[in-house]
Amino acid sequence: MLKSPELKQERWIIFTLAAIQFVHMLDFVIMMPLSPQFMHYFKIQPAQFGVLVSAYTIAAGISSLAGATFIDRFDRKILVIFFFCGFLIGTLCCALAPDYEFFLAARIVAGSFGGLMTALVLSIIGDLFAPDRRGTVTGLVMMAFSVVTVIGVPFGLLLNDLASWHMPFFFIAGLGVLLLPLILRVLPRLEGHLDSNPASALDTLGAIFMEGHHWNVFAFAITTVMAAFLIIPYLAAYITGNIGIDENHLKHVYGVGGLFTFFTSRLIGRMADRHGKQKVFTIVAGTSIVPILAMTHLGHLPLVPLLAISTLFFVFVSGRMVPGLAMITGSIIPKYRGSFMSVNSAIQQFTMGLASFIAGLILQKGADGSLIDFNIVGYLAVASTLLCIFFAWRLKAVG
Repeated sequence: MLKSPELKQERWIIFTLAAIQFVHMLDFVIMMPLSPQFMHYFKIQPAQFGVLVSAYTIAAGISSLAGATFIDRFDRKILVIFFFCGFLIGTLCCALAPDYEFFLAARIVAGSFGGLMTALVLSIIGDLFAPDRRGTVTGLVMMAFSVVTVIGVPFGLLLNDLASWHMPFFFIAGLGVLLLPLILRVLPRLEGHLDSNPASALDTLGAIFMEGHHWNVFAFAITTVMAAFLIIPYLAAYITGNIGIDENHLKHVYGVGGLFTFFTSRLIGRMADRHGKQKVFTIVAGTSIVPILAMTHLGHLPLVPLLAISTLFFVFVSGRMVPGLAMITGSIIPKYRGSFMSVNSAIQQFTMGLASFIAGLILQKGADGSLIDFNIVGYLAVASTLLCIFFAWRLKAVG
């Protein structure tokens, strides 16, 4: 049982990790509902917007892969501060971008530094919290996604309505600067994973890739992320172009969906700790197939029925990430946890970029602004979901 001062410190650590997640996830997620504005402002097609999304994720993937060679050699707090500052600089450049090419370059910078943030956050959770609490803590930290969709995205869209698409990125950069003193004050120095005789970078990568079980984890991560990011980057354009919902209502779609996930993420995390992470993941992921098929086969629809379907989509598609991330974190021995999470983050980022790129190649923009063949993207997401459930049962907990 934690004493009161320890409990208070733990809560501040969880809040700080969640705040870090909020800022860098908002930077990535805000791209999705702004897709109609970007395609109009830069005069680009879905495939070119897919490049904007892919550029961030591929840069993040390269950064994360490189990070695997050093992430377990330094105090995690020092790395968080360094990469978070670089990420904020990249985001500020996004806000200042005058054209497509400059914005693309800025996304690459932001992705290069932001790519390691999730790996570092999850590594810190694995270092500080016991296995029987990681599902709950992961659920609390991943509630940042819910706050992003409840508050961050609607507020970002409001800033876009009031000024331009530049303003949300100014807001994210400013919020990150305000968070830096909290990171410095609250996060403890984390050096317990350091070895006086650390393995070389090549040996570390060799240990990660030569372990057969790790390939199950990679396959699980790839299929889980693929199912979501075939759809999510183009969801806003689909809602406005195919379903016929005005752009002003996008904030309601994301806000209501996020409001529900704010509560369900924590509930799913608790259920995963109580009833088993694999079992809960299977139920949540399996159920997500229904809203995936529904969202990708809609015609013109009033706002209220759309809100019901889109909310179920957000709840179950994002909800499976809570037990999923806890399962991944617990599948790696502590000595290599940071390096593995960095490699896994790289693979997830590459998968996000690949999924966005594949969907962009499949989708075509009709003369009326609608997206053609979105149903095909939905079928691919269902296939990926079934595969991730299969790989979930091949994972084993080691620490």
